[in-house]
Amino acid sequence: MSAHRDKAEAFAAGLMTQALWPLLLVLATLVAAPVIAVAAQPQATTVTAAAWLVAAASGVVTLALSALLTFDALLFWLMASHTSEAAGGASVDDVLARMRVKPAAAGIGSLDRRIAGAQRLLMNQRIALGLFVAVSAVALSF
Repeated sequence: MSAHRDKAEAFAAGLMTQALWPLLLVLATLVAAPVIAVAAQPQATTVTAAAWLVAAASGVVTLALSALLTFDALLFWLMASHTSEAAGGASVDDVLARMRVKPAAAGIGSLDRRIAGAQRLLMNQRIALGLFVAVSAVALSF
C-alpha cells in the first residue's frame, strides 16, 4: 500500500474511535439522568437548572460533532480507497460538491490539510465534551 493510503486509513480509524466514545458517553449519561434525578431528588435551584440546560446543549453539540467526525472518517476511507492522493482528494471533493456541502474546489487539498481540518473539528468536540462533563458535575453537586 502507498503512504497516503496507510495514513488516511489510520487517521479514519482514529477519527471513528474519537467519534464513537464521546457519543456513547453522552448517550449513557442522558439515559442515566432520569434515574439519577429520581435517586438524588435534587433541589430545583436556578444554578442547577441552568447547569442542566448548559449540559444538555453541550451534549447536543457533542453528538452533532461526533456525527460530523464519523462523516469525515468515511471520507478519509474513501480517499484511502484510491491509488493516488490526488485521485482520492478529487473523489472526496466530488462527493462534497454533489452533496452541496462544499462548492467544487479549484485545487485539490492535500491529505495533511484535510487532516488538519478534521483535527480542528476534533478539538471542538473535545471542548464540547469537556463542557458537558464539567457542567454535569456542577449540576450534580448542587
